[in-house]
Amino acid sequence: MEQEAWVLFDLDGTLTRSEEGIMNSFRHALRKMEYPEPDEATLRKCIGPPLVWSFQNVAGMTEEQALQAQEYYRERYNTVGLLENRVYPGVRMMLRTLRKAGAHLAVVTGKPSTPTEKILAHFGIRRFFEKVVCATDKSADKELLIRTALPENHGEAWMVGDRRFDMEGGVRAGIHTLGVTYGYGDEEELRESGAGKLARSPREITEILCPEVQPDPGAFLSMEGLDGSGKGTQVDRLRDTLDRFGYEVVLTREPGGSPISEKIRDILLDRENTAMEDVTEALLYAASRAQHVRETIRPAVKAGKVILCDRFLDSSVAYQGGGRQLGVDRILAMNTPAVDGTQPDMTVYLDINHREALRRRCAASVPDRMEMEADSFHARVEEAYHQLIAREPDRFIVVNAAKDREEIAAEIAEQVIRRLTEAEQ
Repeated sequence: MEQEAWVLFDLDGTLTRSEEGIMNSFRHALRKMEYPEPDEATLRKCIGPPLVWSFQNVAGMTEEQALQAQEYYRERYNTVGLLENRVYPGVRMMLRTLRKAGAHLAVVTGKPSTPTEKILAHFGIRRFFEKVVCATDKSADKELLIRTALPENHGEAWMVGDRRFDMEGGVRAGIHTLGVTYGYGDEEELRESGAGKLARSPREITEILCPEVQPDPGAFLSMEGLDGSGKGTQVDRLRDTLDRFGYEVVLTREPGGSPISEKIRDILLDRENTAMEDVTEALLYAASRAQHVRETIRPAVKAGKVILCDRFLDSSVAYQGGGRQLGVDRILAMNTPAVDGTQPDMTVYLDINHREALRRRCAASVPDRMEMEADSFHARVEEAYHQLIAREPDRFIVVNAAKDREEIAAEIAEQVIRRLTEAEQ
């Protein structure tokens, strides 16, 4: 790919997985028009083509009826449906890598301008595109939109999309075409309509267009909290949010996170191992971490992915340094060769009183070996976490874990996404 190349992207099925909002809005329009609702497979055919075309060809409406159905569709989609959306995992890394290679990027979509701009802004990817060319009431023809997006002397140019409309438009406009098979079209449709290349994932787009450019590193996130703080729930919620925003997420945990580390985890949490010495416990955590860092964390971050780790070194400092009273500096020294400089870019801490956390935990399931410790142990753990936060306030995102879980999830999502998108500037 030339340095000054232009890469044009379709939106639905190429940058975003939009079936939830589109299909719900189609159902809304069909109910308002008093038309029967087709099955899901039929509804999926409506993703990608112009709305009026879909209502005519899928639902069998006249042009006049299709125009009215389009209005009903938009009344729901423009307020609710456009946010029932996901950026495909890996899209952010792909866009960053193409920009790094010197490419000019644009969105060319049959969607109207208002929802398109709202989607791109909401998911924080508008900044990647120099142009956004959308359908108007007069035309959604892909060839015309492509020609509008490209400057007069554009040099090498590619149209990337998931449906025949994208490929046919690119061919008629005289530019290269790259069909993506992870969207709403299939390989046969794309090849028959003129796809010059095919990609099965956003990562493959970069391998085709700029194979010589290495992606920027990803990010390393950890989540910490006392047992019973709701950490497991919030880790899952944050993973879903990161996925929705187009990050390739690797969910992992400590102790564990790799085959060898998981075997060490079994030893550490076994309720029968009550005779384990405190130093043995601390060294086992460090040993598990050493394998985890090298086998899982570093390779994923190097590949441009986001590691989301349920506990990391902070847990050892809090539980062994504070709870076991081995000392913060001693635990850090034990773990120096284990982490070898690898630390989270940000850490979410779920802040809750240790007694309330333990009450929740014991009510949920049988406590493990660590959770069976005395109240004084858990009080020291809580205090050690607060000391860590005081040492590195910029790394920690502290959230009140006594609040409603939906409020907690929203606060975590807002702060984490803000920091990640700022790092993409």
